[in-house]
Amino acid sequence: MLRAINKSNFLVSTLTKNYSRRSITQMHSINFTDTHIMLKNTCKEFVDKELLPLAAKIDKTHEYPTEIIKKMGELGLMAVDIPEKYDGAGLDYLSYAIAMEEISRGCASTGVIMSAHNSLYLGPIFKFGNEKQLDEYLRPFTKGDKIGCFALSEPGNGSDAGAASTTAVDKGDHWVLNGTKSWITNGYESEATVVFATTNKSLKHKGISAFIVPKPHYGLSLGKKEDKLGIRASSTCNLIFDECKIPKENLLGKTGEGFKIAMTTLDAGRIGIASQALGIGQAALDCAVDYAKKRVAFGKAISNLQAIQIKIADMETRLESARLLTFKAAALKDNKKPFTKEAAMAKLAASEAATYIAHQAIQILGGMGFVSDMPAERHYRDARITEIYEGTSEIQRIVIASNVLKEYN
Repeated sequence: MLRAINKSNFLVSTLTKNYSRRSITQMHSINFTDTHIMLKNTCKEFVDKELLPLAAKIDKTHEYPTEIIKKMGELGLMAVDIPEKYDGAGLDYLSYAIAMEEISRGCASTGVIMSAHNSLYLGPIFKFGNEKQLDEYLRPFTKGDKIGCFALSEPGNGSDAGAASTTAVDKGDHWVLNGTKSWITNGYESEATVVFATTNKSLKHKGISAFIVPKPHYGLSLGKKEDKLGIRASSTCNLIFDECKIPKENLLGKTGEGFKIAMTTLDAGRIGIASQALGIGQAALDCAVDYAKKRVAFGKAISNLQAIQIKIADMETRLESARLLTFKAAALKDNKKPFTKEAAMAKLAASEAATYIAHQAIQILGGMGFVSDMPAERHYRDARITEIYEGTSEIQRIVIASNVLKEYN
């Protein structure tokens, strides 16, 4: 169980004895602890046994993996970096990145369910919530039987997070929320949500506040479940607030801190999405290499053809480069150093690498890459969203450039 991993003191040689040569090489490319290696081993075994056999089915049926999420909760994967005193696994953010990549290698839908819950729901409540909120809205959400969601985007604002049209009006002993939030991951299954609403329009982004809203709740309804290109086993929908009354105590942080809470949360969340993209890219590369070694053309395996080898070399280079950026961002966060730029770089590099690798994987497989008998087409569909949610690639470039220019000043 992951909850006990951080107390373990096994030798690296013991932890890696069942690893492939490739897995060992990846884990030794940076100075990982025994805990990190044991975590990856545990997640790898779980993925190979539980997730890989299920991924294609739930993608086709759009079925939320209820039992899988509960098992992940038992392993500590639904509260990776939440301290043990709050019933979390008590691991660091690098551990979270490692686990996210491995889970997403098995199933990108399960990966985004895990990411939205860990990064976007638990993250802001742990960082900005008071003890009562931690007891009510964090502790019960660490075991996988309850999950949360994050409601920032709206039909009319997209990347302009400061233009929230959803409002929260102070009625003395309660708040009243009105408006619609869109593209909400875990919208159907979640039992609470962190919502951002305007409390003072004249202050623009400084007039946005954050709230915790339990689900189901009077005045809160769900829109239709979106029929998506990828990550189809996760639910995505609108949250519709119509005279939704919540107690004054459900304000998260202070009035007017909502934009800061959202941006801080997204910085950390981008490490999670970068890790998801790494998992998708790794799965696509694994599929392509396995096929290339088995497919015979011109009297030999196509892996012997230089054209295929060039593709594999480019795929691996982009993947490993993005992985190191992601691990660096996670390590900076763990060491309480600024990581906004590095998280954006990781998310940008990993998401674009995943899309590129998935594209090249289909090219290597040829016709077999275009049919659902093979997982390559699913990886291709799943990869595309990683360049869009939690900040598009265009937004990441703006964030990176802004930070670089500040550094030069």
